[in-house]
Amino acid sequence: MGTISIAWAAALQKLGIEAYVPPYTSKKTLSLGTKHSPEAICLPYKLILGNFIEAIEGGADYVAMISSPGICRLGEYGSCIKNALTDLGYDAKYIEMRLYDGVKGMYRFAQETTGKNAPVLFLRAIIHVIRMVFLLDDLDARLNYLRAREVNPGEAEKNFNKALELIKEGRTPSLKKLKKEAFAILNRTETDKTREVLHVDLTGEIYIVNDAFSNQNIVAELGKMGVHVRRSLTVSSFLKDAIIPEIFRKGETHLQRAFRMAKPYLMRDIGGDALECVSDVAYADARGIDGLVHVSPFTCMPEIMSQNIFPKMREDLDIPILPLIMDEQTGKAGYLTRLEAFVDLMKRRKRKMKQCK
Repeated sequence: MGTISIAWAAALQKLGIEAYVPPYTSKKTLSLGTKHSPEAICLPYKLILGNFIEAIEGGADYVAMISSPGICRLGEYGSCIKNALTDLGYDAKYIEMRLYDGVKGMYRFAQETTGKNAPVLFLRAIIHVIRMVFLLDDLDARLNYLRAREVNPGEAEKNFNKALELIKEGRTPSLKKLKKEAFAILNRTETDKTREVLHVDLTGEIYIVNDAFSNQNIVAELGKMGVHVRRSLTVSSFLKDAIIPEIFRKGETHLQRAFRMAKPYLMRDIGGDALECVSDVAYADARGIDGLVHVSPFTCMPEIMSQNIFPKMREDLDIPILPLIMDEQTGKAGYLTRLEAFVDLMKRRKRKMKQCK
C-alpha cells in the first residue's frame, strides 16, 4: 500500500530480520487475488491476498495481516486470508496484528517474529518505523505539490523515485539527515510558481486512497491536469490516531476532527473510514478547497453509507464532490473521462466565483 513497505522493511532490518518486499501490486497480483477470493469481497482484500501469494512464492517465511475490532469487514479478513493460504497449500507462518493495540501490538509482533524479548531494540524499531512513515508521507505531499506545478512533465516523479531509492538504501543512519537529502533531490524539480492550480482533497477508504494501483494512480493523473491533491487519509494520520500514545501527539488528530466536523450528518462511527470521509467534506469546504474526490472499493458498506450522506451535505455546503467506486473491472478510459469532466467543472466554478467577487 503506497510506500509503507519501505518503512516496514527498515524496521524489520533493525530487528535483524530479512524483509522480503514482493513486487509492487500489478495486474498479476490482482489476478492471483481475484482467482482465490469470494466474488463480492472488496478490492483491498483481493490485492492483499495476491501480495501474500507473491511474497510466499518469492520465499517469505512469515506474512502479517492487520485485523480490526470495529464494524468494518476488515476484522474478518485476517482469518479469511489465513484459511485461503492454507487451502492453497502454503505453509508460511501467519501473524495477526490488531489495529488499535497501539505500541503494545507492535511490540508483540516483534516478539513473535524474532522469538526474543528485547525491549530497547523493539522500541527503537517501533520509533523508527513511525518516523519513517511520517517522512514518506511528507515526501509524498511534497511530490503532489510539485507535480501540479512542474515545468517538465514527469520530472517530479523521477526525482521522487530517486529520493525513495536513497531512503531504501539507508546509507545515512540519521533520519533527519536522510530527510534533508531526500527533499533536496525532490526539490530539484523546476516549477512554475505563477501557474494557477486547482486544490482537491482525496478521501475514501484508506487502502484505495493510498495505493496507486487500486486507485488507477489518481493523484498522478490529476497532477498532470494541474491539480494539487492532498490525501485526507494517510498512514501517518492513522498512526496518530491508533498507535502513537496521546502524550506524544501534536494537535488534533484526524479522528478527533472527524467526530467534531461530521456532525450533524453522522453522529457516530459506523465502521471503516466513513466518519472521517463525511468530516473531510466539511473540512474541505471550510478551507475553500476547489473539490473533493471520494474513492472506495465496490461493496464497501461504510463508504456506501458515506456516499449516501453526500447529497444532503451538498445542500448545505458549496463544494463539488466526485465519488469513484473501484473494483477489478474498473477501466482506465472511462475513469479518466470522469476526472477530466470534474476538473473542467471546478475550473468553470472557480472562474465564476472570481467574476462574482
